Amino acid sequence: MPFSFSHRKATQALNFFAAKAGGKISKMKALKLVYFADRYHLRKYGRPVVGDEYVAMNYGPVASGTKDLAEMSDFLGEEEARYAKKFIEPSESGRMYSSLSGVDEKVFSESDREALVFAWTRFGRVEKFALSKLTHRYPDWKRHEAALRSNVVSRVPMNYRDFLEDPEGNVEPCHALAAKERKAIASGIDEIAVFERLWR
Repeated sequence: MPFSFSHRKATQALNFFAAKAGGKISKMKALKLVYFADRYHLRKYGRPVVGDEYVAMNYGPVASGTKDLAEMSDFLGEEEARYAKKFIEPSESGRMYSSLSGVDEKVFSESDREALVFAWTRFGRVEKFALSKLTHRYPDWKRHEAALRSNVVSRVPMNYRDFLEDPEGNVEPCHALAAKERKAIASGIDEIAVFERLWR
């Protein structure tokens, strides 16, 4: 994975969307909004907001570490769980989660917040299943559709480079890209990936 995951940013992104929704939000909807914020930020600024590892699942792209936070999963490290429990709390069913305290804006850069506001403004009023269906129109998920439909796998790793491809038809690209910009960002992602491999 080329980017470093920030559990603080992921927690606060989840908290941000719950607060915008009135204090409680569907986990599935919030994860789609995180995806749109990451897609926008990567395309405009060359990196995602939370730096998570994305997988394609039946209901669309999922930031896996962020999902663990929203669920308070057993996969969380001690520090991640301790931090997240101050801000968000999953419902008993696990389908929703609530905001417990105000968003800690200090974890975000100005552009991070811009991306979160973009995602909420553009997609925040869309119902969760409609939002899931919409993500199926993006090429970064669509390239894994056949594998998921085969029922052989339930999740497939996604590649951040694919976030740079445009969806077909009248679908919000999450920041328009010129060919030169696309090439420069793709090159940057590749350089970070090489650096990560060398230092592992």
